[in-house]
Amino acid sequence: MNASGQAQVQEVIDVLLPTRNRPAALAVTLATLGAQSWPALRIVIADQSDGADACAAAEVQAVLRYLRATGRGVEAHRRPLRRGMAEQRAFLLAQAGARYCLFVDDDVILEPDLVARLHSTIRSEGCGFVGSALHGLSYLGERRPLQETIEFWDGPVTPEVVHPGTTAWTRHHLHSAANLFHVQSSLLEEGPDGRLSKQETRRYKVAWVGGCVMFDTAMLRAAGGFDFWAALPSQHCGEDVLAQQRVMARFGGCAIFPSGAYHMELPTTVTARAIDAPYVLPLAAQPASQPKSQPGSQAEPQPEPQLLESQLDSQPELQQTSCSAPQPAHDPAPPHGVVP
Repeated sequence: MNASGQAQVQEVIDVLLPTRNRPAALAVTLATLGAQSWPALRIVIADQSDGADACAAAEVQAVLRYLRATGRGVEAHRRPLRRGMAEQRAFLLAQAGARYCLFVDDDVILEPDLVARLHSTIRSEGCGFVGSALHGLSYLGERRPLQETIEFWDGPVTPEVVHPGTTAWTRHHLHSAANLFHVQSSLLEEGPDGRLSKQETRRYKVAWVGGCVMFDTAMLRAAGGFDFWAALPSQHCGEDVLAQQRVMARFGGCAIFPSGAYHMELPTTVTARAIDAPYVLPLAAQPASQPKSQPGSQAEPQPEPQLLESQLDSQPELQQTSCSAPQPAHDPAPPHGVVP
């Protein structure tokens, strides 16, 4: 292996993992990170569980010991004060010091080569993010042909403006249920062992990707990161969507095919979904007089509230817009009884 190849293998990737009330699922997700063919990982956990610390659970402790013993860096932060998922993600991004950071939800199963494939794609494309959409395998018996449209990139990934109301917004349907898995089953060949054979990784166009996204850390920060958290009430959703769309508008973004991520399909922990970030905040990040955090900073983001719950009552036009807008399926784990 030449010197450049050695440098690439040794590059550390920061894995940023928000969690709440899911110690068993968290343990599974961490175990699949420990099984990655890309070993140079620094895993940062931000826990906002009610009551007991999720990282103190026996099953999580066992995996954390394994990760540390096999050379993965692990940091666990207990954050009982909840200001919303955007603030939680802003805190995690403030801890990142690597060139690339991978946001992974606490209920995702990753195939062993997934981090390496995401890294290879984002390096070669030089874009803002590359995601791996989550398969919902409980829907394997349900085909939705009208939601199986996929648009592959023929050339390099370039910036795109995607927001509610654009034609590109409807791409999110591909990531519902098991739609993407059905597309893969149709386009990939079955090997002698009955499994789908891996082909060269392809890139396709997205509205956003939920649950497993690798960012160029500097590009995410340049697009404002999650600093818009202060403009939202603590009860909100869609923060990952808005951040990705801001990055995509400036630097481009895509997902990889075939995907290598699977959703555990647990009930969502984000149950208040009336305030949906891409519907109530502008696509362009607002300029700030100074950054809220520096790379690798351990400081808590400082609140600069612009839109609080108490203000919604005095702004009925905003309340109506945010509550009546059609709700996309950002979170592949909808409330119980709702089919994505």
